[in-house]
Amino acid sequence: MEVWVETADVVDIRERVFRRAGAGIASVRAPADNKGTPAGWPENPGSGAGRDITGADLPRLIYVRWQSLAEPQTYEAYILIPELAREIMRKPEKAFCRLDGKWITDYRDDVGIGLAPGGIVKVWLGGPCLKSVEIARVEGSVVKQGPYQGKNEGRYALPLSPESKAYIEKFGIPFGSW
Repeated sequence: MEVWVETADVVDIRERVFRRAGAGIASVRAPADNKGTPAGWPENPGSGAGRDITGADLPRLIYVRWQSLAEPQTYEAYILIPELAREIMRKPEKAFCRLDGKWITDYRDDVGIGLAPGGIVKVWLGGPCLKSVEIARVEGSVVKQGPYQGKNEGRYALPLSPESKAYIEKFGIPFGSW
């Protein structure tokens, strides 16, 4: 389902804050021609439409505020990254890269964040050649001021795409599948 990220801020383990480490359109999983289902998460999610954060150490906290365009509703969530996740990020692993057919040593240093209707957030760690592992699931809260913290007269960033609108009108939003 379609979302617009207003901001994703990261605090690293040295307590440095990286504001707007992510914002804008998120990558979206949508069924083509109203076939299939957008419910749930993919088996091996990637890092999505993310950005590199130059100079950051391992993450301690991620704050994300986003617009669920399907509902529409604005949510925010604080994601505490557990120490176990940072241990996973530090550990090198041998992996077979299907892209070039070679064995490499890689790290799970990509943090992927899934945002779903109802304010559900899931977080995975992955790498270009490593299978993603889930490290957190949180429920965000509704931002009472609405989009852009009430500074945009209640307007959402984008209209829902015609494809998503048609799907929702036909099947509804699969709340609870995330």
